[in-house]
Amino acid sequence: MKVLVIGGGAREHALCRSLSLDPDVTALHCAPGNAGIAEVAQLHPVDAMDGAAVARLATELEARLVVVGPEAPLVAGVADAVRDAGIACFGPSAEAARLEGSKAFAKDVMAAASVPTGRSYVCTTPEEIDKALDAFGAPFVVKDDGLAAGKGVVVTDYIAAAREHALACGRVVIEEFLDGPEVSLFAVTDGRTVLPLRPAQDFKRALDGDEGPNTGGMGAYSPLPWADPKLVDEVLETVLQPTVDELRRRGTPFAGLLYAGLAITGRGVRVIEFNARFGDPETQVVLARLRTPLAGVLLAAAEERLADQPSLVWRDDAAVTVVVASHNYPGTPRTGDPIEGLADVVAQDAPHAYVLHAGTRLADDGSTVLSAGGRVLSVTATGKDLGQARERAYAAVDRIRLDGSQHRTDIAREAAEA
Repeated sequence: MKVLVIGGGAREHALCRSLSLDPDVTALHCAPGNAGIAEVAQLHPVDAMDGAAVARLATELEARLVVVGPEAPLVAGVADAVRDAGIACFGPSAEAARLEGSKAFAKDVMAAASVPTGRSYVCTTPEEIDKALDAFGAPFVVKDDGLAAGKGVVVTDYIAAAREHALACGRVVIEEFLDGPEVSLFAVTDGRTVLPLRPAQDFKRALDGDEGPNTGGMGAYSPLPWADPKLVDEVLETVLQPTVDELRRRGTPFAGLLYAGLAITGRGVRVIEFNARFGDPETQVVLARLRTPLAGVLLAAAEERLADQPSLVWRDDAAVTVVVASHNYPGTPRTGDPIEGLADVVAQDAPHAYVLHAGTRLADDGSTVLSAGGRVLSVTATGKDLGQARERAYAAVDRIRLDGSQHRTDIAREAAEA
């Protein structure tokens, strides 16, 4: 099977790595990719936002399956263009991807499906913003209604900061603060059948101890030893299946990866947000634990035959991912710095630890990998338990040298020590 993956971040590198290990994948392509993905897939310089160009490339490559990784191309309708060309595509339609593209739309779907979530207001004027902030009080949760690359959410105790962010967004969703540990749960769906994966927990704040600004994610781990063993079944019954059923009822079936960001509150599970694609960095740890070959699962979802898919098989290993970010991230990052030590990880830490590239590129002479974004790369490691996986991840991180780089030192620490 020939597979084309669209995107160029650590999420897509994790997908490509898993697909490259699948014996059914005979050729693997990625557009636009990055320096790390180039080691496992043939890269193509195609604009991921150009649906017609992506469809042409998939046709030229005679791809059996296209996997659209990032949210922006999904919201822009790239998956629709690929399907219109007669090629199976894993990724929701533009209409269904509004579940991530619009927080207000997601709230409306959840209300119609009786999915448990926080109370909220959709605001477009300063008067509506002030009324909503007064209604909830601190901590204030303000979300840009549209896509914001993981940086459109502000959680703050200061009303001035909350109001400033709300006014800058235009249309916002202001909601009650959901207290409790957060969980990410992915599910593969063909618009009818829902196949949940294993839960993970990510770390969104930039600094240790959950301090600092929100980021796209600084690390993750799986499994969650503290979680209720019935959590996945509960979320499938109360969140995932009702949401998929409601979208199908509306005539916009969701086929692809449905990602539920959850808070485990004193009142039970509540949905914080939905995403319409694999999440980064949770994808890295979830796929590291998946034993079932990935391509067949994604193809079954794309071809609306997921009900025939056998149960997924999982490794008993634990997995931990640590993100290495550029200087000044999540502000304007410094780029163009050489990354050293990558070969040392391969030589000394493989197969239990490996590097997944995100914001990287090759120097013009092809000899050096350079930083090219805020979150530069992530190190994923597996082990018999979280403690061992964590030790292996940080040992590999210590071998990587990037001037001015930063990473959190407490990923999975509390769970490993519990």
